[in-house]
Amino acid sequence: MRQSGEQNWQRGEGDERIYVVEPTGDFEDDPNVTDKKFPGNPTKSNRSKQPLKIVAEVIKWEEHSPDILNNMLENLRKLSEQGIKAID
Repeated sequence: MRQSGEQNWQRGEGDERIYVVEPTGDFEDDPNVTDKKFPGNPTKSNRSKQPLKIVAEVIKWEEHSPDILNNMLENLRKLSEQGIKAID
């Protein structure tokens, strides 16, 4: 079982891809992002138990630098140490 802040990222054989998707059923604001960090959901973070329809592939994407990624992971570690866990 994953702990809060623990990532399970795996790199496959092929190229990485980013898709634009739309829900095929009900969806809701992701409470792990919107309830505490960003009230009003400005990040447009959603979740659904229903399938998502791929409507486009993002062709041009600038990755976060290793420094930014490390900072994000460090902030997750600090939250975990403070006892702040994922809501749901």
